[in-house]
Amino acid sequence: MAQCHNCGIEPFSHSLYLPMPFKNVIAQEATKHQLVEMVQQNRLSHALLFLGAEGNGALPLALAFAQYVVCEKASPAQMPGPTLFGSNESQASNLQSQTDACGACPSCIKAQQFIHPDIHFSYPVIPRKSGDKPLSTDYIAEWREFISKFPYGNCYDWLQFIGAENKQGNITANECNEIIRKLSLKSFESIYKVLILWMPEYLGNEGNKLLKLIEEPPPNTLFILVAENESLILPTILSRTQLIKIPQLGIDDIEQALIERAKVNPENARQVASISEGNYREALHLLQNAEEDWQSLLRDWLNAILKTGPLAQMKWIDEASKLGREKQKQFLRYFNHLLEQAIRLNIMGEQRISIPENEKDFARRLNKIADVSQQQAIIGELDKAAYYIERNAHAKMLFHALTIKLYHIVAHKSVAVVR
Repeated sequence: MAQCHNCGIEPFSHSLYLPMPFKNVIAQEATKHQLVEMVQQNRLSHALLFLGAEGNGALPLALAFAQYVVCEKASPAQMPGPTLFGSNESQASNLQSQTDACGACPSCIKAQQFIHPDIHFSYPVIPRKSGDKPLSTDYIAEWREFISKFPYGNCYDWLQFIGAENKQGNITANECNEIIRKLSLKSFESIYKVLILWMPEYLGNEGNKLLKLIEEPPPNTLFILVAENESLILPTILSRTQLIKIPQLGIDDIEQALIERAKVNPENARQVASISEGNYREALHLLQNAEEDWQSLLRDWLNAILKTGPLAQMKWIDEASKLGREKQKQFLRYFNHLLEQAIRLNIMGEQRISIPENEKDFARRLNKIADVSQQQAIIGELDKAAYYIERNAHAKMLFHALTIKLYHIVAHKSVAVVR
């Protein structure tokens, strides 16, 4: 299957493109309700910060919300009369049942194609050639393609998509001036102008240029900042926004999305969802290696540690060191997942744990090898190992040291072969 641009990710492993009203955003029902209610009850701030960890869906929610605001049939914002930020109770009450964009009006059709003239986008970019002062609009064609195919992607995915390689993306002072210029113009079609600024973490001190605009915007202007890390946003900007926290997705949410959107069989979907840690982007990446037999690899490792000895350990370490960083991290994450299931089995009992039978059986065997405190110690070591792999640790040395640590953690338990 062909890969998409420069990101090296096969298209099937990302969600198939769907127009982006609220109904096509994975889960997040409480947040959707909160956003609609803010509009219908005229409690909407002119500057919102959608804050959610990678893979939670903050950007899809922002896209859906922008579409809802400009929709000609759904949003009270588009009705004649007082502004979105003022009182318009009679009009809002007439539209209380409209909790999503219609998806069919001219504004929705343009919003879904990311070509609505009153929805503007700003995002990190790189110079196309040395000396350039890049603007987000220089990459608008790539941006539309990226968010169509990878709405749950992160900034690394985006920068690789535009061929940044090791270059650092930025939202520059030049871009801030362009934002001020665009938002000073009258809207073209909608009552409102909307700016979606993705990853404000990439705004340096030049972001202070936007303070006056955010604090005293032109009439009928809505800022939507979409961020992952609150601590990296300029405090001066942070203090001028209304915070909308996007919670982590649940295992069931991700499992259902994988089955319905990526057409994954239920067993694989459950396994991937269980180890994705609430991150739909990570789940899509895990799918690329969903057919890897992590359980057999783990079984061989534990038997080498507990029974077959140094020669088997060295053979296993050599094999694991050739997997590559992403697969190594996924393998460690899978081991962590099984350890967590073993702890849950131990504490809650089998009747209250719903996992595939092969995983449950393996978790039982882990409980024979190590008690809860030992399993927690192993989880800690696996987390450290994944951290060092991310930072290019020497794979053979890392897995050799990890093998020794795991042996000492379980050494005082009776040796049992993991079958």
